[in-house]
Amino acid sequence: MTSSDLYPVTRLAAAQEAAAKAGLDALLLTPGPDLRYVSGYEALPLERLTCLVVPASGDAYMMVPRLELPAAQASPASRLGLEFVAWDETDDPYAIAAKRLGQVSKVGLADRMWAMASLRFRDAMPGAEQVLAGSVLRELRMRKSPAEVAALREAGEAIDAVHRQVPEFLRPGRTEREVGRDIHDAILRAGHATVDFVIVASGPNGASPHAEVSDRVIQAGEPVVVDIGGQMHSGYCSDSTRNYCIGEPPADYAAYFEVLRRAQEAACEAVRPGVTCESIDAVARDIITEAGYGEYFVHRTGHGIGIETHEEPYIVKGNTELMEPGFAFSVEPGIYPGQHGARIEDIVVCTENGGERLNVTPRTLVIV
Repeated sequence: MTSSDLYPVTRLAAAQEAAAKAGLDALLLTPGPDLRYVSGYEALPLERLTCLVVPASGDAYMMVPRLELPAAQASPASRLGLEFVAWDETDDPYAIAAKRLGQVSKVGLADRMWAMASLRFRDAMPGAEQVLAGSVLRELRMRKSPAEVAALREAGEAIDAVHRQVPEFLRPGRTEREVGRDIHDAILRAGHATVDFVIVASGPNGASPHAEVSDRVIQAGEPVVVDIGGQMHSGYCSDSTRNYCIGEPPADYAAYFEVLRRAQEAACEAVRPGVTCESIDAVARDIITEAGYGEYFVHRTGHGIGIETHEEPYIVKGNTELMEPGFAFSVEPGIYPGQHGARIEDIVVCTENGGERLNVTPRTLVIV
């Protein structure tokens, strides 16, 4: 995969067309996932404004602080034929952007734009309604290209390699934090550029879906939830959860873990074009509820993934969006009774023929 494959120059025109169709006069994309998706430029989020200005008609241009101009010109954004508008320390870049745009009535701001920048744009364009650029870009970002799927598959293989090492790190007497440090280093060794999160949740901490690593000492006989992910150099992300136990698990845990395994398997098998996102959630939730554990499944079944770990589409009740080939998302039901908990997570891509799981390590409980 090359930068041209993952961040094709055609995205800029597609974003411009989508903005016009949505009735926006321009998209204003500051450092973050939206800017990287459209231009390939992973700009530093600074107090000095960097902004890709994409008018609904006319030529797009990149506002950059003069000291960041070399980095912007060396980035994949240089392939777009953009004008780089460098501004100096005594300039007001918001006023410059507003003047170049002219009269506008509605603009789309990058979803992750700092409030500081949003308010400065509001002052510079007092008559313009501000909406989220994500309302426009979501239609593009949800549908992964073959190159994007390949990047997600590479990320899945890398995080799978880390899960295969986890049993080496888990043993009684170690703290969650100590295990977490080992996993953090393994994620980087496996090819990730950054580590986004490491959850090592032992015993009762496993009942908290987003538990932070702590100094809790892992005990014999305890289940441990390990949820890990990072961003590859491509910009695309990994995310996978597996479950381990230090010795034989408690009987009540073993009972509901088998229910969870069936629910996750059934939800993955239900993925195909034309079904709703909420129907995938319902498949997993119904199995868990019928087994008597419904009250302990406290979150949605999944989230989209790409250049962000969490993006659209969301696999949750109320999302009637129809599955399409290229949708990539997690399938991660969980059961959290209190004394311990479990979650099984794979990244799945919808294909013409059904769902393809990008994580392949065993989903059964791993006894350490």
